[in-house]
Amino acid sequence: MFRNVADSGVGMDGERQDINGERLELALEAAGLDLWENDLVTGEVTCHAHKIYAELGYSESEALPYVKDLFALIHPDDVKNVQSAVEDHLSGKVVRYRSEFRVRSRSGEWVWYANYGKIMDRGPGRLVGHRFIGVTFNIDDRKRQEHALEQANQQLLEKNRQLEAMNELLQSMATSDSLTQLPNRRFLLDRLQKVLGSRMRSHQTGALLFIDIDNFKNLNDTLGHDMGDLLLQEVARRLRACVREADTVARIGGDEFVVLLEGLSVDPIESADQVETVGQNILTSLNQSYRLNVHEYRISPSIGVSLFNGGTHTVAELMKKTDIAMYRAKQEGRNTMRFFDPQMQEDINLRVKIEADLHKALEEGQFRLYFQVQVDSAYRLLGAEALIRWNHPELGLLSPSRFLHVAEESGLIVPLGNWVLETACERLREWQAHEDTCDLSLSINVSASQFREPGFVERVRSTVRAHGVDPCKLKMELTESILLEDVKKAALAMNALRDEGIHFSLDDFGTGYSSLQYLKQLPFHQIKIDRSFIRDIVTDPGDRAIVRTIVAMARSLDAHVMAEGVETREQRQFLLAHGCTRYQGDLFGQAMPLEDFRFGVSQKRTGQKVF
Repeated sequence: MFRNVADSGVGMDGERQDINGERLELALEAAGLDLWENDLVTGEVTCHAHKIYAELGYSESEALPYVKDLFALIHPDDVKNVQSAVEDHLSGKVVRYRSEFRVRSRSGEWVWYANYGKIMDRGPGRLVGHRFIGVTFNIDDRKRQEHALEQANQQLLEKNRQLEAMNELLQSMATSDSLTQLPNRRFLLDRLQKVLGSRMRSHQTGALLFIDIDNFKNLNDTLGHDMGDLLLQEVARRLRACVREADTVARIGGDEFVVLLEGLSVDPIESADQVETVGQNILTSLNQSYRLNVHEYRISPSIGVSLFNGGTHTVAELMKKTDIAMYRAKQEGRNTMRFFDPQMQEDINLRVKIEADLHKALEEGQFRLYFQVQVDSAYRLLGAEALIRWNHPELGLLSPSRFLHVAEESGLIVPLGNWVLETACERLREWQAHEDTCDLSLSINVSASQFREPGFVERVRSTVRAHGVDPCKLKMELTESILLEDVKKAALAMNALRDEGIHFSLDDFGTGYSSLQYLKQLPFHQIKIDRSFIRDIVTDPGDRAIVRTIVAMARSLDAHVMAEGVETREQRQFLLAHGCTRYQGDLFGQAMPLEDFRFGVSQKRTGQKVF
């Protein structure tokens, strides 16, 4: 198969040459190689690769046109590379010629081959370096494997990219809030841990601001959770706009946000001023109205602040202090900002103790009812208001201001209110059995949680009947905040109990969102003027005007009006002169336990005063 056109030997040398040629041909065939040779001087193809053409499906006659023009079969994309490889070798840039290319088969398929070659000297007397010899061999299988491997690698890379993208997504989901896209609690705690560590080394000051939306539940209850979500997203946007790029704004749950400020002044006063400025900006921004689809809404935030520097704060301690400061902001009227101080910690510790002790107090009967008299303009006793006191075994006698808000937040206000109702009905039953006390009424305060209990009306009705008391002698004092959430529902409950004979008194009137519109819908027997308007009534023209207005309004509603917190004769005289004839306050008697009150009312029929 192998044939060298230029050489044909005879004799011993010729025989050896033939043998060598056969050996070479066998070796080439065994290796799958095809020999070729070109004369660089004449351009003659002295030996061409027969095997290639056979593999490609060409007959000898069909292959001849391509012998001198192999490029006619090479893939157009590979021609330039083959030519460059030949030129590099001919110019001496590379020792050996090497190229890989695709060749078109007779069926039109492309098959990969490789060429290895070198310029050889044919011997003495001939032009040095004019003989270009090499081999061609099929590398299609290898190329296909490489291609398959490359595809597999590409698929693997794509899967890796997908996994990385998935990991990034999971990481983002794990450290960000899906609603607002802010960092979440986990991210904040990790960031805060790193910041605290760096501050311990650098002694720089940072600050943590805990922001809670006041009365956010009302929005969800009235407009729905979709509107609540829109509001939280807008709050997040405004918070980001109030701080620097380097600061962290996180949503840690519900309507709670935290802002982490870094790089503040090392001077305590200056850093506090910087935080004050940011906090006021947040208050101003969040107080602006919100457009929630077709609804316009307003909110206010309560903000607690803790400063930290190179001290030994832990993340948990700092979060706790900031939460305490925020709670203090809510206690002091909401829509404000408060900094943490050690007294706050003492207060919160006491609150925790009180909450824990409340459970035991209910079980062990540690609560007492005190009674404060209510009189008319002639000093005649009309009844009393029952005021709860807690006889705490360690802290002594506690007023309602020390524990009622804790009971409200812990959910214990409902069983506590039920105890007050039961105890009040027991007292009324005792009073009804005596001539001196049978005409007295007894007022009890009803909390919002108790009033909104689904079974409230039936519980009151069954309790009154079980004790056999005259329902007209039981008076329930409600505050305006109880009624505003759902006036129609409140009216239904009040009317049902009014039909039983129970009277209602509107307590703390004038301190909330008083409206004649809703008052006309509700069956109030009495309106009480809040003590805050009575305190300075003798000297303050504004308070005097308010009291006159309330008295006139009560008359228009055909309701009695009672002033609470009356402490001086001058206050009583002004009230009497302007039509208020029912009073409650220390001028007539302080709140007293049952045994002392019993002694006082026994004098009613004798005409003696009870104070």
